[in-house]
Amino acid sequence: MKNLILSISIIFLIFFNIKIYSFPRFALKAGSNCIDCHVNPTGGEMRNDRGWNMSQKYLTMSPRDTAFKVSNKIGENIRFGVDIRGQILGTLGNYKRIDFQNMSGVLYTNVDLSEQINVFARYDFENAVWEGFGVAHILPNNGYIKGGTFIPNFGIRLDDHTAYTRGGDMGFITNQKLGFIYDPYYVETGGEVGLYFSDYSFLTVSIGRPIGRPAQPLLTNDPSYTARLQFNPSLSEDVNLLFGGSWHRFRSTYTFPQSIADMYGGFAGISIGNFTLMGEYDIAKNYLIINSLTNALMIEASYRIIRGLDAVVRYDRIDPSTNTANDDHSRVVIGLDIFPFPFVEVIPQYRIQMEHPDIPDNAFNLQFHFFY
Repeated sequence: MKNLILSISIIFLIFFNIKIYSFPRFALKAGSNCIDCHVNPTGGEMRNDRGWNMSQKYLTMSPRDTAFKVSNKIGENIRFGVDIRGQILGTLGNYKRIDFQNMSGVLYTNVDLSEQINVFARYDFENAVWEGFGVAHILPNNGYIKGGTFIPNFGIRLDDHTAYTRGGDMGFITNQKLGFIYDPYYVETGGEVGLYFSDYSFLTVSIGRPIGRPAQPLLTNDPSYTARLQFNPSLSEDVNLLFGGSWHRFRSTYTFPQSIADMYGGFAGISIGNFTLMGEYDIAKNYLIINSLTNALMIEASYRIIRGLDAVVRYDRIDPSTNTANDDHSRVVIGLDIFPFPFVEVIPQYRIQMEHPDIPDNAFNLQFHFFY
């Protein structure tokens, strides 16, 4: 039965080309960079003026009534924002569970100290995680230097952290860690340099010390290094490409004794009109088991049915250890991404889990997202 469902899902993917909403999708469809819509040059989180206007005018089924005045600014140089996420998540089959989760409750603020320098801060009250950094666009071609506490720039930064290339399930489905380190708790304190070699090539390099859980050694002992190179050329007004690679060296706290893990990844994407397809493949050595490789794959596609409504399919797969047979996990995520009103997002999903041995543990998810 599960094979039949998988076959139907794959056919659905091929013919309808569906995708879960992700931060990079906007840039890919527009043939631009994340910084065009976000305060953070590497994307995600708080929106700048262009991102704010898109959220209330172009994303939703019902654009905002302009007679009701709203603003995310205090004066000319201070901006604030809010992200609130909650969900109903349940598993089916032998292990029936249902959970009502407060995913995040985030406040943002950004202060423009000058045309080239801004300071950003984020605090997540639900997860007790904060970011705070300054960005100085003082390098050629709008390149920048960033310093503070931030999420390192690796791979495709999906809005859904449960993808195995990001943070994975975090133990809810399988009671074990399935996914890489980029869950909602992972930030580093350090510095980052971003260089734009042209309108379609972007390189970031950072060094930092992971903070949060669990505590990491001091920077002078084993710093974390991250590098990412991206190309996003446009072939025409309706056809845009994305491809590149990432590298991250860090001290893994999942091995005993703790070891230095090297993580490599490649990503690619294409946008043709309302259709978008993106994928990422990552591999890490000494991440979960010493002298073993962990690899993860994500393929995500979308088709915009109407404004404010996207159909969704994503395929996730992870092999925790290449030294162990039949320990891989994979799933197909099917759903919708709905923006019924400005600053409101609703995401219903059905997740088909596949692993060895075959266990009936499919899951459903209904997520609510309010942002400003």
